[in-house]
Amino acid sequence: MSETSAASSKPQSVLFVCLGNICRSPMAEAVFRHLTPSHPLVGEVDSAGTGAWHAGSSPDPRTMRTLQTHGVQYSHSARQAVIPDFEEFDWIFAMDRDNLEELESMREKALRRKRKDGKEAKLARLMLFGDWGGSPGEVVIDPYYGGNDGFDVAYEQMVRFSKGFLKALENGTAEQTGNS
Repeated sequence: MSETSAASSKPQSVLFVCLGNICRSPMAEAVFRHLTPSHPLVGEVDSAGTGAWHAGSSPDPRTMRTLQTHGVQYSHSARQAVIPDFEEFDWIFAMDRDNLEELESMREKALRRKRKDGKEAKLARLMLFGDWGGSPGEVVIDPYYGGNDGFDVAYEQMVRFSKGFLKALENGTAEQTGNS
């Protein structure tokens, strides 16, 4: 077994991140969990926001309605992404470029902290979740200020991106795609 295959065979932990952790990232978490129950290549799955405005809140009711329409059961309490997430998770997926930039800054702080402590700088791979959907750089537009159709579009993207990432995990190619 190659080093890449061996690394991929260990369950991978995934964190999905959007702005407030009440629309896109909890939907991504719920869809991914729904598609991967008891999957041997999937470990911890969580979601967070780059901001703390909604910490402790339930997902937006439109997120919950969209998930329920598709038979996805889910409960969640919003939280803010923190620097230790980069040490805890194997993968961190941002929903859009603004979130990606914020997470890149956090990742740099985590890297500097590890180097200062003299520890190996193994941190989560960080990328847009949309990179797994077949169109590099695809973002999930925040549906918060729009109508229900934005939540439907986001749901379709979450299914497509989740399936793309899962396929890469199963093929042992995820490690080659993800940024280190």
